[in-house]
Order: sequence, then structure tokens, then C-alpha cells
Amino acid sequence: MMLRIDQGRIIDPANNIDRIGSVYIADGKIVSVTDEPVGFKPDTVIDAENQIVCPGFIDLSTRLRDMGHSRKATFKSEVLAAAAAGITTLCLQPDTVPVIDTPAVVELIKELAEKADYPQIYAVGGLTQKLDGAELSSMLSLKQAGCIAVGNANQPVKNLLILRRAMEYAASHDLLLMFRPNDFWLSNNGCAHEGAVATRYGLPSTPEAAETIALAQCLELAELTGCRVHFGQLSCKRSVIKIHQAKKYGLKVSADVAIHQLHLTENDMTPFDSAYHVLPPLRTEADKQYLRKGLAGSTLNSICSDHQPHDLDAKLGAFPETEPGMSSLETLLPLMLKLVTQHAITLEQGIACLSANPARVLRLNSGALTPGFSADVCIFDPEREWQVNSENWKSQGVNTPFWGQTLKGRVTHTLQAGRIIHRL
Repeated sequence: MMLRIDQGRIIDPANNIDRIGSVYIADGKIVSVTDEPVGFKPDTVIDAENQIVCPGFIDLSTRLRDMGHSRKATFKSEVLAAAAAGITTLCLQPDTVPVIDTPAVVELIKELAEKADYPQIYAVGGLTQKLDGAELSSMLSLKQAGCIAVGNANQPVKNLLILRRAMEYAASHDLLLMFRPNDFWLSNNGCAHEGAVATRYGLPSTPEAAETIALAQCLELAELTGCRVHFGQLSCKRSVIKIHQAKKYGLKVSADVAIHQLHLTENDMTPFDSAYHVLPPLRTEADKQYLRKGLAGSTLNSICSDHQPHDLDAKLGAFPETEPGMSSLETLLPLMLKLVTQHAITLEQGIACLSANPARVLRLNSGALTPGFSADVCIFDPEREWQVNSENWKSQGVNTPFWGQTLKGRVTHTLQAGRIIHRL
């Protein structure tokens, strides 16, 4: 099929494009941007006037549930939410049921992705068997089966020697390690930031040191082993400083931040409202501002949704007893645009943090409107307002603190490999 996207504002950070024009697509590939190919006769034309046309978004950390947790969500429900959010590529964390620690589970994920009609779901393989932190998984087999990276999700590795051996194994096969820094013992099952709010309401707390100490240890091992490491879902000022120093001295590291950490702090927590129960916990206003500064200065190069849909039962009960996580695919774009209106980052930076930069982390030929690349495209109206409610929400998980709020920025079309998978 040949397709033309007409007269949108094309923003493609990877190719330094920001101008009004048309995008030409054929056989699932980008053919040209702005210049019409000779003899091009489109089967479909999308009018993108007064809208922004950009590369499809790449989400570096998501849970789709289904396997073992279909009561929370399914691949089918969550890919609809992803498509409605302009996301064309998802990275699935390994803490599924069963764990992504064998090639057979990787194949199962591919089958579920095909059945959901959303093939661009990349599995992150388990760093250790069953994510128990003790015995290494067969990382080479996982890579050969199609895993794009390895990681241990939120589960701890038993000791630093095991982490060192795992990083040496990953480095020997040029595998990316996705590492969410958190010292399990220091965090002590906390559910809130160790500060004034946790003290006021008597909530078990987690100090920022639980993150920064684990981060510092992994950075030392990254230098020792030469392993490529991507640090996921950073939450505090001192973590940004450590990543900045590591990059300055040439370590092969990158880092992302979950979108809610750029907008919410411990002071936004409605007492005992489990929609605010996330890991890492919401930190201070100073931490939020420094995370924004790290994003603007490219110390943090990506934004992720850290999407974790839950059923109602998982979020009922006392705050510490509820399961952490937000359903956040569909709020990713409007919350990014809110950063732009608040002058924290530019629109080009925001789009790069959702497309070109994650693609660079994963070494994918996507995240750009480069001729020959897969036609993964997001078209959105930055001025369109919508309310977060049951009429507009696609995800099976409704665990979001933004429920009922009116947000600005709505995806009108999402194309995956040239195929329209969402149309408003």
C-alpha cells in the first residue's frame, strides 16, 4: 500500500527536520519526506494539517500482564492503549508469568504479539533464572531467540559477584543490560520516599540511597566489565549527577525516567491513595526539578511510561499492602507536552526522548523518518483536549492518579510498518 501524510508539521529529531510537508510511505517503509517521489500514486491520504507528524514512540519499560495475570490486563487491551498513545514499539520487562528466561517463553510472547496484531513487542530476557538473582540465565540463547536486552526487572541480584559475572556474560555477547537500581535491603519494602510525607502518615519509606548506592555499584562494574548498561526509571537528583559523571568519563551508559516522576512528587500524594504507590517512590520537588534538568541536558536521554496496569483488588487495602505501579501508556504524550508548555524541555527534545533516543539505546533502525526505515509514525494534535475517563481509556488498568483530569494532546493516527493501527 502507498500512503501519503499531507501537510503536517514534520518533526524528526534524528534528521534535524522541523517543517511543514508531506511524508510518503510504500510497502511499509518511509520513501521520502517532503519531496514527492516520481510516479507516486497513494492509495490512502491522511490530512495532517495543524497536526504534528513524528516518528512512532518507543517505550523502554512496560508490562502487558496477560501471561499469568490476565485479570489485570491482556496483550490485546494494552496494545490498543499503546496504539492510541502513538507508541509503535514496546519493551516488555521479564517479570511475566512465566519469567522470560527461556527461548520458549520468548516464542510465546511473539505469538501473543502476533495474535494481538502488534508484532513490535521486544522481550527483555531475565538476567537470572526465574529472576531469583542466583543462577545466570542462558543469555546467548535468549539473544538468539530475539531478546533485545537482559535485566532482572525489580528483583535483586543476590550479591555483586553474581552481578559481575552476569555483566561479563552480557558484554561478551554485546547484550544490553537494563538495570533498575534499587538496593533491596536498604529499600526495606518501603512504599514512599523517606521524608516528611512518609513520616507524617506513618508509611514505610525508602531512602534515595537505596537507588544511588545500587547505581554506583553497577557503574563500577560497568567500567570493570565493559558491559553496556541502560539505567531505568531513575528518581532522584544524586542519580542524575552520577550518570552525568559516568558519561563524562566515557562509560557506555544511558538512562531514562518514568513520565510520572517528572510531574509528581511526595507532596502530590493524596494520603493513602494507592494510585500514587509506585516504585521507585515519588521523591521531592528538588528531585523532580533535577530530573527535568537532566532530561534537558541529555544526561537522561529517554522517557518511558513504566506502564503497570492493575486490577481493582491490587490497589485496594492499606497503602503499603497495595501493588505498586501506574497505568500510564495513554498519558505519556500529554504529560510530555505539558513539560514543553512548562518550558522544561523543547518539543523536539520531548519527541527525541520518546523516539530517536530509545531507538539508539536499543540499536534499532527506527525512531526516525529516514527513507528505508520502517514506517512507524505518530500523528497528533497538540492542542486537542480530552478527559481521562472510561469513554476515552483503552487500557484494562485504570490505576492512574490522572483519572478524571483534562489533558492536552491527542494522537489521531498511529502507523506501524506503514499500517494504520489507530485512527481517532
